[in-house]
Amino acid sequence: MSELAQTIAELMPRAKADLAELVAIPSVADPRQYPPEACHRAAQWVADAFTEAGLRDVHLVETPDGSHAVLGHRPPPPGAPTVLLYCHYDVQPPLDDKAWTTPPFTLTEGADGRWYGRGTADCKGNIVMHLTALRALTALGEDLPVGLKFVAEGSEEQGTGGLEAYVAQHSEQFLADALLVCDTGNAEVGTGTATITLRGLVDLVVSVETLKSEVHSGMFGGPATDALAALIQMLAGLRDPATGATRIDGLDCEGTWDGVPYDEATFRRDAGLLDGVRLTGTGTVADRLWARPAVTVLGIDCPPVVGSAAAVPALARARVSLRVPPGTDANAAREALTKHLTEAAPWGARVTVETEGTGSPFRAATDGPAYTALGKAMHHVYGKPLAFLGQGGSIPLCNVLASAYPRAEIILMGVEEPRCLIHAPNESVDPTEIEHMAHVEALFLREFAAASQ
Repeated sequence: MSELAQTIAELMPRAKADLAELVAIPSVADPRQYPPEACHRAAQWVADAFTEAGLRDVHLVETPDGSHAVLGHRPPPPGAPTVLLYCHYDVQPPLDDKAWTTPPFTLTEGADGRWYGRGTADCKGNIVMHLTALRALTALGEDLPVGLKFVAEGSEEQGTGGLEAYVAQHSEQFLADALLVCDTGNAEVGTGTATITLRGLVDLVVSVETLKSEVHSGMFGGPATDALAALIQMLAGLRDPATGATRIDGLDCEGTWDGVPYDEATFRRDAGLLDGVRLTGTGTVADRLWARPAVTVLGIDCPPVVGSAAAVPALARARVSLRVPPGTDANAAREALTKHLTEAAPWGARVTVETEGTGSPFRAATDGPAYTALGKAMHHVYGKPLAFLGQGGSIPLCNVLASAYPRAEIILMGVEEPRCLIHAPNESVDPTEIEHMAHVEALFLREFAAASQ
């Protein structure tokens, strides 16, 4: 074991303690669900930790959506490049607490050795990864070989665009030669991976109204138009009835992926599909994940089963999410989805569509010196060549950064491999991924500095 690897291994107990403190802060950036003070507490924790790790002028800034980003920097040695380190401290809500086998905001080590809790992987595990890499280099008595700029976002999971808008207004604060966007992960534990494509995102809320108010289902049911039934029919029309594939008028839903494949059996295991349940869509798993639009109904507002009355629903709403592959314009996708839903409304039901947010898809260029340095670091740590994958998720900030800094190399990596179950109950992280990816990051900083001499 190299001296650097040994140092990182010795730092892992501290990494676990740090992650436990962070996970205990319920930093869901939605004041309707959690108090804003939790996000502010998480932001201050991050600021204090990275100040201790050697960054300068680490401070909180308010972004246009009201969230706080944490910014810091360290000047480069003479002639050295600058690297931006990105992460986010806000997390998804835990969803159904009863579906968790451990308390969602308590880091718990499972019998399988994984660390469980909301944010352990997405993205607080990546925060700890950054800290561990920086601490390891400092512990070895090294001055950091590159300049650093640091940003931790506070509303990434809500998609409200606070940091994107802030970057557009203050682009000089984020200028760097390489941008490490650490909010993705490896194809599997033990396979060093960079994500080179991201799907874009369209989130909207569709409302259906049919009556002035609910009416007795016995006296009026039948001819009285059911808003919930109308909404169900509209949502069902977004998929092919036989295959379940996304079908939206005006969108190409037949793209193909020509990179590393995703084995179907592995996907079934990673996704936790129940026995006998078929995958939806056609083509390869990779086609469906990384090259085609994918629609998901995220939530529905309607009378709950318990407490519902014998009444015809007058109003129903759904939150609909559309993932958009590279090559498809996000605004065009939003218009197509809005038109499809509106025109699918049956029985003259009144439809209102409200856009919550959009984000464009992204594709990275991989032929620059930063990717060469990353490839060397990944091969050293994992003993195999760097793999390239697509990512079904969306990181709108990537396109903002690419537009603001067209010469900078953008690298997406991190600790969030498929078994992490990010955004779902029982989120977890494999601690060896934090250890190994911290090693990769530290080596990358050395290699990238050397390549620039």
